[in-house]
Amino acid sequence: MSWGTELWDQFDNLEKHTQWGIDILEKYIKFVKERTEIELSYAKQLRNLSKKYQPKKNSKEEEEYKYTACKAFLSTLNEMNDYAGQHEVISENMTSQITVDLMRYVQELKQERKSNFHDGRKAQQHIETCWKQLESSKRRFERDCKEADRAQQYFEKMDADINVTKADVEKARQQAQLRHQMAEDSKADYSSILQRFNQEQWEYYHTHIPNIFQKIQEMEERRIVRIGESMKTYAEVDRQVIPIIGKCLDGIVKAAESIDQKNDSQLVVEAYKSGFEPPGDIEFEDYTQPMKRTVSENSLSSSKEGKPELKFGGKSRGKLWPFIKKNKSPKQQKEPLSHRFNEFMTSKPKIHCFRSLKRGLSLKLGATPEDFSNLPPEQRRKKLQQKVDDLNKEIQKEMDQRDAITKMKDVYLKNPQMGDPASLDHKLAEATQNIEKLRLETQKFEAWLAEVEGRLPARSEQARRQSGMYEAQTHQTVTNCAQDRESPDGSYTEEQSQESELKVLATDFDDEFDDEEPLPAIGTCKALYTFEGQNEGTISVVEGEMLSVIEEDKGDGWTRIRRSEDEEGYVPTSYVEVYLDKNAKGAKTYI
Repeated sequence: MSWGTELWDQFDNLEKHTQWGIDILEKYIKFVKERTEIELSYAKQLRNLSKKYQPKKNSKEEEEYKYTACKAFLSTLNEMNDYAGQHEVISENMTSQITVDLMRYVQELKQERKSNFHDGRKAQQHIETCWKQLESSKRRFERDCKEADRAQQYFEKMDADINVTKADVEKARQQAQLRHQMAEDSKADYSSILQRFNQEQWEYYHTHIPNIFQKIQEMEERRIVRIGESMKTYAEVDRQVIPIIGKCLDGIVKAAESIDQKNDSQLVVEAYKSGFEPPGDIEFEDYTQPMKRTVSENSLSSSKEGKPELKFGGKSRGKLWPFIKKNKSPKQQKEPLSHRFNEFMTSKPKIHCFRSLKRGLSLKLGATPEDFSNLPPEQRRKKLQQKVDDLNKEIQKEMDQRDAITKMKDVYLKNPQMGDPASLDHKLAEATQNIEKLRLETQKFEAWLAEVEGRLPARSEQARRQSGMYEAQTHQTVTNCAQDRESPDGSYTEEQSQESELKVLATDFDDEFDDEEPLPAIGTCKALYTFEGQNEGTISVVEGEMLSVIEEDKGDGWTRIRRSEDEEGYVPTSYVEVYLDKNAKGAKTYI
């Protein structure tokens, strides 16, 4: 029985069947994997159970384990711990001997199956190509034969017509011969291709497909054998731990057999025996005779003499009162959290520029702009001033170099034997060009510096007034903060001011981020330069573009603008010229 001969036309069904076989193997792997997880979980639960009922050290429970029944229970707990260990061994062995090996085998099986069916599809495509060639040559042969018949009929018609010239008849005869020759060539070609196709088809159905299907059959049989071996291993893993589990169970049985009820009873006697003698018989007392009652030594008085011992016991029980729980004094109640929260929420803010902190956080540490517009005004001014000074130094350096080259050129002009003056023209031009570039760069930074200092003509008088008012507000804020850091008696309190500043940060932070309503426009602005807003919170603008201002510069060098209802963000103030609307809501009024 061979799939190659019996199932030569069942290529698709064999492909589905082998895939089904791989699915079955993967399902078995999943089953074993879940069994290992169950074994681990069961072992863990058994260990936890054994640990839960173990006697605690230096406790009353440890004293109770002197009885044989308790000792047997302790042995049972220890044996159950070892029993749990065997289930862990089952899980480990199944994982290493079955799961890991089968997963690796499945990968190899998939690769082998893919290769075999790829060869089969390749053979199918080849035979289909040969069939298409055969059909094409057959249709061409049929067409040429029909054309030859029509040409022959046309020649015979022309030959029978007495009105047709001899030249036309000769032409028709040659055409008929040509068509007959083409038909013969098509016939020969068709015959050759047919023989080749028959050969290819015979090899396909008797050599290629049987060989490929034989490989697939062997692969499938190996899979079946492998899954059977895995099932045997599955049983052997369990059987290997059965002797040890049996020893654990034998240990439990041995511990149960070691229980001695007489010994436990004797231990109870030794634990609770008082050692007193039971009382004797009570004699009859006759009250009918007026005589002094006598009491024997074994009468009730003797029992009463023993009562002090009993009273001692009763008294000892009566002294249990020191162990009665007394009413403890109530603990000091902590200050309610709501009081602290109200104090936090009602604290007076002392920092008025937290919006700039938010704006700085929104940049998320992006690249520093060339004009340092991400910095506060004073820090920006210092950076720009430093940049201008550095550029001036570079300009001076280039000018000194140019002067040196000029002097050297004069020397060469006076003494041509020392060198060619024309050789220095290139260096002199390069130095002059560098100076011009540095001067242009310096002018750009000086313009930014002048803008920061309020001297840039491009900015309106109203903007300069706003900058001046901001500085006055900043100065007043600093003064108020300094005053708030003094206590009522005039002493300086550093810790209180720090706490109030932390409260202010939290309060302003919530106020800034809770405002989700769109801000109204307070003016318009014109972009002086093109700005690429690559950081979060910024917006790109093009030179000459008109936009709406929804939040003016708060002193941190950024202005909030809006292009449309859904597109807004921050741009450097130095990149735009602002025209505030005095009647707009939120705009400041200057006198």
